[in-house]
Amino acid sequence: MSGTPGLKAAVVWWDLTGTGRTIDSLRAFLREEAVDRFARVEGLRLKFWVSDPATDRWGAVLLWESAEAAARPLPARAAELIGRPPAQWTLFDVEATVEGVHSLTRLAGYGLALESPAPLESPMP
Repeated sequence: MSGTPGLKAAVVWWDLTGTGRTIDSLRAFLREEAVDRFARVEGLRLKFWVSDPATDRWGAVLLWESAEAAARPLPARAAELIGRPPAQWTLFDVEATVEGVHSLTRLAGYGLALESPAPLESPMP
């Protein structure tokens, strides 16, 4: 795999405390706009969104095919909805990747946000 460029991984998260946003409202955001938008981002190999209801945190992990791809500007709609930038945005070098044995024909289209419809709340003032 010597021809593979240096992969990069980004970890991004928000603390939703005091934002007026909930994990459920952000699930609607994923369903209604973010998933489709990020499916078209060049150089993005994989993105998965994560949440922790116990700590009221929301975030994502992104796998980029190169440092150049990771450096391109991204839509800032989540920050706009939440009302502030992420509490953490860290870019890492990827040391190794592997795909385990699984029964899924593809990875896209799974997750709580795509299983439990709820309307997108209007932005906070």
